[in-house]
Amino acid sequence: MAASPEEVAKGVKMAEQEMDYRVDLFNRMVATCFDKCMDKRYKEGDLNVGENSCVDRCASKYWQVTGIVGQLLGGGQ
Repeated sequence: MAASPEEVAKGVKMAEQEMDYRVDLFNRMVATCFDKCMDKRYKEGDLNVGENSCVDRCASKYWQVTGIVGQLLGGGQ
């Protein structure tokens, strides 16, 4: 059975909301890790080893915590 136009519209709206959530989550992670890891003096154009390691750890921890919070809010499902 084909989906009705209302069901399709509802699915598209849900997909848009999910995309908005993911983009916001990513942007918050970038801002958090940038503030935590980047030297504000901008001595070099590329990341140094320390900054690179910090960003890697920061992003990993951010996604871990986001997953844990999502599980807790979702009732552990």
